[in-house]
Amino acid sequence: MPVSRSRVFRPADRRIGAVGFGCAGLSPWMYTRPNLDDHAWTALLNAAVDLGVTLLDTAGVYGEGHNERLIGRAVTHRRREVLIATKVGLVVDDLATLALRRDGRPEHLRRVVEASLRRLRTEHVDLCYLHRIDPAVPLEESWGALAEMVAEGKIGHLGLSDVQVHEARRAHRTHPVAAVQSEFSLWSRQPLGNGRHGDGIIGWCAENDALFVPFSPLGRGFLTGDITPETRFPPGDLRARHPRFTPTARTDDRHIIALLGAVAERRGATRAQVALAWILAQGGHIVPIPGTTRLDRLQENALAAGLELTDRDLADLDGATPATGG
Repeated sequence: MPVSRSRVFRPADRRIGAVGFGCAGLSPWMYTRPNLDDHAWTALLNAAVDLGVTLLDTAGVYGEGHNERLIGRAVTHRRREVLIATKVGLVVDDLATLALRRDGRPEHLRRVVEASLRRLRTEHVDLCYLHRIDPAVPLEESWGALAEMVAEGKIGHLGLSDVQVHEARRAHRTHPVAAVQSEFSLWSRQPLGNGRHGDGIIGWCAENDALFVPFSPLGRGFLTGDITPETRFPPGDLRARHPRFTPTARTDDRHIIALLGAVAERRGATRAQVALAWILAQGGHIVPIPGTTRLDRLQENALAAGLELTDRDLADLDGATPATGG
């Protein structure tokens, strides 16, 4: 059955599930290379929509287009039920090593949006993010080119990924910023700024009726408790060279797992559900996008939308010691 709470995507005055789905893990990308069983992933994506997980997040660089093609095939028959978000502005030079470069030139952005629409089998994408700002191209030029495609009906709304408040303000002066995506979780709290209602990008989004979309809301899997100091990552998994996943950092950060476990035990929930519920408690404009390749995890994540944390729970979690590693 659908998740018990939803959010409003204000620019479109449209309700979406309070928990979304980060689809990158269904394609060869940053983590363990999945078995490319598109039939299984089609079933998983449709199960997500059945659960009320209706924000599907992808990008043209995920699997060099595989991820968008997968979503296009999987949900084309229920297009009106989902809000599809994709991203442009990054180019894959080498998928095996995840070598990327930024390209915010207007002619490039127009070309890749058109390619995304073909792969997604849709005449318009609901939300298109500038994946990263290209320092070689003025933000106003990149953003203005995307705004032209909004006027043409090819894009519904525009978003930014991994930006600071001053950058969001710059873009907003040219065309409304409908959403901002950044890493945010119990161990990556920088978007809050100086507090729950502080000066960070989360607060800016609330003030400007923009959606805030946390990626890696479960700490790239660490906050589930399934990753231990002894866990070994296979070749090609980004975490093998990530500073938060050295054996020392994983040992130092077990206190966060213990804290999540304590709250989960008294609430009859899982660590992942508590971690997601903490994010949802930061504001009614926040929709985290955990990813998974497993149906049971998808169901677990969706049910986090119905978990209401108490003031004591939130105080305990807010007091968590910051994570080790950059």
